Amino acid sequence: MPFNTEKFITESTAKISGQVGEKHAVIALSGGVDSSVAAAIAQRAIGNRLHAVFVDTGLMRLDEAKHVKEMVAKAGIDLHVVDAADEYFKALSGVDDPEKKRKIIGEKFIRIFEREAKKSGAKVLVQGTIAPDWIESGGSGRDTIKSHHNVGGLPKDMGLELCEPLRDLYKHEVRMVARALKLPAEISERQPFPGPGLAVRIVGEITPEKADIVRRACAIVEFEIEESAKRGEIERPWQYFAALLPVKTVGVRGDERHYNYTLVVRAVRSLDGMTINFSPLPPALLERMSTRITNEIRHVGRVLYDVTNKPPATVEME
Repeated sequence: MPFNTEKFITESTAKISGQVGEKHAVIALSGGVDSSVAAAIAQRAIGNRLHAVFVDTGLMRLDEAKHVKEMVAKAGIDLHVVDAADEYFKALSGVDDPEKKRKIIGEKFIRIFEREAKKSGAKVLVQGTIAPDWIESGGSGRDTIKSHHNVGGLPKDMGLELCEPLRDLYKHEVRMVARALKLPAEISERQPFPGPGLAVRIVGEITPEKADIVRRACAIVEFEIEESAKRGEIERPWQYFAALLPVKTVGVRGDERHYNYTLVVRAVRSLDGMTINFSPLPPALLERMSTRITNEIRHVGRVLYDVTNKPPATVEME
């Protein structure tokens, strides 16, 4: 049976209204399609008793807080921004294990929202969790592929009741709901961004310097790929970004020897994120991205392109 967006919106609105009742709720709104759709439905259900919060972890895209605030305002959602970058970098200092990083991010994520909930008197946390999040996080006989910060990373003593209206949907279905809700295309068609942010695009220990490198590199990759797609040179990939490896290689700048970071560009095609194929980008586009990255980000000396499908790889690096 085809997925019925109007029926889903009606039923989800009723479920949220029934679960939250007369209480206030807080929603983690990242600006991605999942959390934006969850916020739009929750706002229909409980109106101004929904408090939308964007946490700037220091691991977000370039100018993300400003962009998301402006973007969701078009959908009629008022957004409160919390600057928590110092907290996150301190908590992640010296940690290089991917699962530990995800657990720390999940714990910190909830503690911040518990703090914000107290300010508004909220008792419920609304999240844009979708099916791949809990499937890949393991449990009930499933292997843990990676703990999503909003599922496997949640602390057991969480002081908020959890509400996940999109829990059984896949990404393409969430986009269908976004279009049915008439959310702006910059939300409904926005490429996926991982919940832990740039943390999963930094292999190894996370530092502010590394986050800045990846943030700037991702901005270059996004711009060049989107411009190429607009010109009709390529089909826009499902997801595309840059990631930093924990190794440096020798290079030359002018007549001097340099020892700089190695960066990986990744672009993939997918429907729901459960399986993917790498996008065969044209050499001219790859060259443009590599040249810009190494010229504009002086700490990067080498750029690679990832041609691995899922499986065996995942979309992100960690």
